[in-house]
Order: sequence, then C-alpha cells, then structure tokens
Amino acid sequence: MSALPPDLARTVARALEEDLGTGDLTAALVPQDRFARATVITREPAVLCGRPWFDEVFRQLEPRVRVEWQADEGAAVEAGQLLGRLEGPARALLTGERAALNFLQTLSGTATTARRWVEAVRGTRCRVLDTRKTLPGLRTAQKYAVRCAGGSNHRMGLYDGILIKENHIVAAGSIGAAVAAARRQAAAVAVEVEVETLDELRQTLDARADMALLDEFSLADLRAAVALNLAHGSGPIKLEASGNVTLETLRPIAETGVDFVSIGALTKHLRAIDLSMRFE
Repeated sequence: MSALPPDLARTVARALEEDLGTGDLTAALVPQDRFARATVITREPAVLCGRPWFDEVFRQLEPRVRVEWQADEGAAVEAGQLLGRLEGPARALLTGERAALNFLQTLSGTATTARRWVEAVRGTRCRVLDTRKTLPGLRTAQKYAVRCAGGSNHRMGLYDGILIKENHIVAAGSIGAAVAAARRQAAAVAVEVEVETLDELRQTLDARADMALLDEFSLADLRAAVALNLAHGSGPIKLEASGNVTLETLRPIAETGVDFVSIGALTKHLRAIDLSMRFE
C-alpha cells in the first residue's frame, strides 16, 4: 500500500472539528451506554480508497469502535459489495458516520477516476501524473489516492519542485536565465520548464533543465519533441505532455514516446462514490 501522508491525523481532526463544533446534538438522543453494529456498502463499481482516514475518524472519536474491512485498499469493488463492518458505542458511530464516509467516498472517487487514466496507458512507457489542482485541504490525501490507483505524483506543492512557466521566463529574461537562477537558488531541486514550441524546448535543453512540460503540443510536435530530446547533445531529459488531454487522446499521446502525461482531471473533476453506512 502507498505510504500514508504525515498530515492524515490533522486532516481528520479538522474534518471532525468543522462537523462537531460544540457537540453532536442529535447523537445525544441515544443512550450513552448503547452499542451498535453497522455495515458500509458501495452502490456502484469503484476503486476503494480512504480506509485509513475512515479508521482515523473513529479512532479520534472513540477507540472502542472496531472496523473490520472486507475489501482491500486500492481494490476494485462492485455495486452492492460489502466494504466493511463496524461495532462500538452507538453515539460514536452516528457522530463519525458523515466525516468517515466523506473521506471514503471522496478518495474512492479520486482513485476510481485515476485508475481509468492509468489503464488507458497500460503497455506504454508513459506514466500518468497528477497536478496541484486538488481540493483545498485534501492535497496529500488525493495524491495518495492517485498512487493507490497506480498513478504517480507530480510535485506536492510549490516547495518541493520548480516549474518555470511563461511569466517566470518573462520576469527572468529568458529560459536560460530562469534555469540558471533556479540552480543558484535550489541546487538540489528538480527544475522543469513549461514550453509551447520546439524552439523553447531547444532552449530548455541547452539550459540543461531536468524536465520539460510540453504544453498543448500536437501529436506531430510531440513526436518531434521526443526526437529532438534524444538527439540533443546534452542528453535526454524527461518530457511531460499536458493541456486539454482526454481519455480518448491519452493513448495516442502516450505512444509518442513522452515520459509523462499530467492530468488535472484526476483530482479536479471529482465525483464522489455513492456509499452507504447502515445500522444493523
């Protein structure tokens, strides 16, 4: 299983804080000593993701709640399938239900979407990347879900990678000047340049960047970019295709020989999976 984000517990704590406020008024109607059992099912096919967040909700609320999963993290599940059973104090089950399901349905939705894109490039050397177009506060969780689905993460944020875009180039004066400034500022960090033409790619290669983002290149230009990259004297760098990629165009793009295709839709165009938690 993919490594869990270090902020998982904090993310869950924030979700519980916004939901509980000063306390769950409705759950207080149930006797404090009452125990209950519940099941979680999916109403549609999905890739299950988010079990650790679901578990953490109840760990923070009431350690006596037991969760027994019937499906693995990252597994494909079918409509109507039993995902897990819960047992514990009824108040805690009621209070944690919405927050726990919110995490599970959101991250399963992310993983389900990502799995479709990953499957579309299977058999090629190309890997599917996510972007920073994530739900606020759920960056690490959604990027975990992409990894669960077989995808790969681009930079986590502005702090762990340098992506030089058009405005950076204009401000620095040239691609070469921007890359040189990046090397001086953060020598150990990978430097990527977004390019819109083959000439800009040539400048990026001359500047010895680590990676080039090929923005909205045609298939013919992508193939030309791959050839230029291989023929350049400084040695090939990693090439990432991006911009208006669809499931229909993804495979042909991957077959041009680029290393990566980055897709904002993995985390941005999200539809949560329809899940249900019912008391027995």
